[in-house]
Amino acid sequence: MTQHRFSIGPADAQIAMLQWGKSGKPPALLLHGTGFVAHVWDEVARELASTYTVYALDRRGHGASHKPGAYHFLDYADDVCRVVDALDLRDIYGVGHSAGATDLLLAAKLRPERFTRLFVMEPTVMDPRAARNPSAGLSEESLSRVQGTLRRRAEFDSADAAFERYRAAPAFADWTEASLRAYVRHGFTLLDNSRVQLCCTPQIESAILRPIYEAMEQVYTGDARGNPFDWLTEIDCPVRVTTAVKSGAIYKDMASRAVSLIPRVSTLAFEGAGHCVAQEVPERVVEAVREFAEFVR
Repeated sequence: MTQHRFSIGPADAQIAMLQWGKSGKPPALLLHGTGFVAHVWDEVARELASTYTVYALDRRGHGASHKPGAYHFLDYADDVCRVVDALDLRDIYGVGHSAGATDLLLAAKLRPERFTRLFVMEPTVMDPRAARNPSAGLSEESLSRVQGTLRRRAEFDSADAAFERYRAAPAFADWTEASLRAYVRHGFTLLDNSRVQLCCTPQIESAILRPIYEAMEQVYTGDARGNPFDWLTEIDCPVRVTTAVKSGAIYKDMASRAVSLIPRVSTLAFEGAGHCVAQEVPERVVEAVREFAEFVR
C-alpha cells in the first residue's frame, strides 16, 4: 500500500502529513513520540488502512514539519487541532505514543465533538493535584539529561552509517528493521556533502524535552496559557491507556496519573515490549487497537 505525502498550513507553519488508504473510511490519526517521525507508524498504519483512512503527522520540531522554537504541550495540541480542522476529520480514532499521546488527549478536550475514542501508549502526563513547588525546578539528573541531549551525534557519513549506529543502540535494539529504516530514511535530511543530519536536531530535541521532564517531575506550570493537565478530567470519549512491561518506571507512573484523571478509561499492558511498542511489536498494537474499537461500540 502506498503512502500519500502532503502538508497543511503556510510555509512558515507547515505540518507534514502522511495518509494510508483511500478517503471515505473513518479516520484514524496517529501521533509519534519525541524524536521520531510519522513514517515510524508505517507497519501499524498499513494494517489499519483496511478499516480506516489513516493519517499521521510529523509533530512540530520533527521531520518535515515546522520548527518554531515553541514546544509546550498546548502548542502540540493546537497543531493537532489545525490538522483536524483543515481535513475536517470527524469520528476520529486517535492513536498516540508518549508525548504524541498527550497531544491527542489535549486535542480531544479542545475538539471533543471530533474524537470518538483514544488509544494512548504511555502518555506524558503530570497530575496537577499532586504538583510540586515549581520553584524547585528540575532535579540535577533531569537537567543533566536535557543538557546531555545537546551532545548527541547529529550527523553521519550516510544513511547506512546512521542505521548501523542506531541498530546497535539499546534504545532501538528491539525495533523491527522496517521501522528503524523508516526512521532513518525520513528522520534525517540529506546534506550537500552526501552526509545526513537529524531533522530533530539536538538543539531542538533539548528544547522539546524540557517541558516533558518538568511534567515527569510534577513541576510543569505551562506558559501564559496555563497548565492544561487538569483538562484530562474533562475528556468525554473512551480512552485506553497502555503500558509496556519492559518500559521504564517513569512511563508507568505517568500512565497511572493519566488513568487517575481520565473519566472513561481502561487499561492494557503489553507483555515483552518496551516503550516504543508500536515499533517493536506492531502486529500486537494493531490487534489491540482493533480490539478497543470493538470494545467501545
